[in-house]
Amino acid sequence: MLDIIRESRGLTDFKDVADEARSFLSLPQPAEPSRRPNGAPARLDAPAGSSEAARRLFAMSQPIERTAVEAYLRQRGITALHGTDSLRFHPRCYYRPDEHSPTETWPAMIAAVTDLSGHLTGAHRTWLDPDGFNEATLGKAPIDTPRRAMGDLLGHAVRFGVASEVLAAGEGIETMLSLRCVLPTMPMVAALSAAHLSAVLFPDRLRRLYVARDNDPAGDAAVATLLDRAHTAGIEALVLSPEMSDFNEDLRLLGIDALRAAIRGQIAAQDVARFMDLAA
Repeated sequence: MLDIIRESRGLTDFKDVADEARSFLSLPQPAEPSRRPNGAPARLDAPAGSSEAARRLFAMSQPIERTAVEAYLRQRGITALHGTDSLRFHPRCYYRPDEHSPTETWPAMIAAVTDLSGHLTGAHRTWLDPDGFNEATLGKAPIDTPRRAMGDLLGHAVRFGVASEVLAAGEGIETMLSLRCVLPTMPMVAALSAAHLSAVLFPDRLRRLYVARDNDPAGDAAVATLLDRAHTAGIEALVLSPEMSDFNEDLRLLGIDALRAAIRGQIAAQDVARFMDLAA
């Protein structure tokens, strides 16, 4: 019903939509907000793009099992979906191309961005094509910016597994989930962009860092910065390089056996036995 009211009345702010729904249903308006100690009214709505808005979006989303998110990831060759509680599905996530355009709704993969203590600081949205996967868009919605992040991102990341003394870090969610198909027990983080990868914070216990690079100039610059920071912190840092543009492309086009063989030759010998899926 809220979607119908929003469209019919031309409303964009959720508070306006909720107020209209209460009026239609003859419900009482909410009580006046309580006041902060300084006398200012407490906010009931979260500022757009804020960490609080990110937390609310993630809370409103659902687990990915048997959803369009699971189908999207599997269509991109990613079958290792264990430990993906940081990912959720929203069936009608708002998308607005710009401030002059109407709000649209698309299904979306919602990823929690967290700090080192696990506190949610932001969220990342990947809007999905409801018609499914194709090679042109790789399953993303046919819109200008099918990926957007919100909240406090600097230094933080989307996390898979609990960080220990060994960690792999890269840019994209799909990139890191592709690596998890052959390194299923290695903790990993997706920093979401080259700039944020270069600034990702290190866990206190970290002793060896694998940096999954993307084959582009921005990726190379981010890797160089991150390597310098790791070496300064006394952390051993090793670079993992894809054959093609990124590890998801390697997985999709070269296959999991080729990816496994390539990664096996790039990680420390002790980590092969500890983390690698050696299935033939």
